[in-house]
Amino acid sequence: MREKIEVGFQTFVDDSPEEFGAVRDISGDGRTLTLYVENGGEFRVPASAAVSVQSEKVTFACRKLDPQLRAAIGHAHDQETR
Repeated sequence: MREKIEVGFQTFVDDSPEEFGAVRDISGDGRTLTLYVENGGEFRVPASAAVSVQSEKVTFACRKLDPQLRAAIGHAHDQETR
């Protein structure tokens, strides 16, 4: 059984092990999620883009996300000190 997505779950894409943000909101019908991307702001995505939900982590199919969101994800950790 697939775990239910909840506000606060960490977010990942299927081609990277790094978390990029968190679920900020879920529409009333559960079809749309608002994701907060570190250093990128909020983005709305269809819940159907999620491919895995487990241990309070949601993994999205990168190919199902819009290019602007994918670009933001690519820069989510730019401001971290190395």
